[in-house]
Amino acid sequence: MTFIAHNERVNVRHVTPILNVSDIEASFAWFEKLGWERVFRYENGAFGAVGAGEAEIFLCEGAQGSRGTKKPKHPGDDETDGVWMSWWLESPAAVDEAHARAQAQGLEISWPPTDEPWGVREFHLRHPDGHTFRVSASLNE
Repeated sequence: MTFIAHNERVNVRHVTPILNVSDIEASFAWFEKLGWERVFRYENGAFGAVGAGEAEIFLCEGAQGSRGTKKPKHPGDDETDGVWMSWWLESPAAVDEAHARAQAQGLEISWPPTDEPWGVREFHLRHPDGHTFRVSASLNE
């Protein structure tokens, strides 16, 4: 048995979130509206992945986690449930472009593009199953 000393670092190459979705085909379509691509769909049809650049998200229909049920009460409401994650883009201009694309597609935006005091420009995008994506870029690049 091998133990890792407390001062040794673990080299994690990727982290792939898994989203519980109610309809995998509808989720594929939602991500495609934002420029993501379908990477695969497992033969049973209930598990698949979308990707954009180096990023990948697994989608699992009706399992592996929970979906969000609480709608935001106001912009920036952190009390919503579901999975929250950040998408990092290359520039604040790319954040504005992603916002314009989401808006043109009629997707739910729960926080407008904002220059935040922690040094990022971001907007919040809500997936139909209640997952929230903080679409962000550093203001310092």
